[in-house]
Amino acid sequence: MITIFYGCAKTTKQNIADTVQKKERIKVDKPEFVRGVHLSAWVAGEKTLTDRFTPLLGRNKLNTIVIAVKEYDGTVYLSCPDIAAKYNIATTPVKGIIEYLNNLKKLNIYPIARIVVFKDTQLAKRNPGLAVKTPDGSAWRDRKGNMWCDPYNRKVWDYNIAIAKQAEELGFEEIQFDYLRFPSDGNVKLCRYSQKHSSETASAVLGEFLAMAREVLDIPVSIDVFGLTPSVEHDMGIGQKFRDITANADFVSPMMYPSHYYKNEYGIKEPNKEPYKVVFKTVADAKYLLKDTSYQIRPYLQDFSIGYKYGHNEVKAQIKACYDNGIFDWLLWDPKCRYTLSAIEEMVKFTPKNYVVSGSTNNRNSRKE
Repeated sequence: MITIFYGCAKTTKQNIADTVQKKERIKVDKPEFVRGVHLSAWVAGEKTLTDRFTPLLGRNKLNTIVIAVKEYDGTVYLSCPDIAAKYNIATTPVKGIIEYLNNLKKLNIYPIARIVVFKDTQLAKRNPGLAVKTPDGSAWRDRKGNMWCDPYNRKVWDYNIAIAKQAEELGFEEIQFDYLRFPSDGNVKLCRYSQKHSSETASAVLGEFLAMAREVLDIPVSIDVFGLTPSVEHDMGIGQKFRDITANADFVSPMMYPSHYYKNEYGIKEPNKEPYKVVFKTVADAKYLLKDTSYQIRPYLQDFSIGYKYGHNEVKAQIKACYDNGIFDWLLWDPKCRYTLSAIEEMVKFTPKNYVVSGSTNNRNSRKE
């Protein structure tokens, strides 16, 4: 049992477990190579929309479905009345989620619950003491008006880990933490926290959160991180030092969306138009840092269009960049959850046993010792 003290309160595995509803679980093991897509809670709750993916589902095909159970506005898409009452939050359970999970498991599909952690307007608004503050004591907001919760506050940890535990009890086989970081996209110089803040303390506290989550949960924990984190030495101002944060997780998903890289990043004039080069370079850097534990790498790849049309060839190019680096796990992201099924169908056929590395692959883009 883990016990973490803060002030006059303490967190234990037992008192988090006491706030979740117990469900009998049917076990589905993680596939040897994870190939999956992310679904919003709304799409996951609409059978007419999820049926579109059914022909591609299978242990050796599209074998993983990630479902958002808590989003950045703070909406929780699970039924968890005890947690809701304790933290004064409203929930919007996914329609038919238990039936959908059962159907996935009948097909031996691996379900992952995605939980946005510290970007959480609802929790901050309804529990002002948990919010990131400004110098005048009011809640800090980013450029879009979103509120964030204080990553140093252990009560925020309790809340998110309790939701993760509820997802586990519901039948999810893995928890994927997103926005496991400090705020950005606003005047962060005005952010005030409950403890002294620095790059070192920020990086450390994210690791401590993950350590606690892994003690409480009985299923794997994965994390989403900025795509550039494997390629820089610093924490990008958000606490995410790639090697350090990955050391406290089972799997890591750098979000390698080429549209999110600035022009001339990696020496690539227009990264958005060069999906293979961007992903190859990022994966190579991640492998360089993790070395013997590079099996933890599970890239999030782009299947949406911003400024440049993405389709079959662009999605395929990103997956090839992973395979050419010896990484055969991947997840696709599309906010509209449409996905390029033709690219998925073509690329799920490959494993290390039958894949031939592209002839153009070389080490010119990877880090040097």
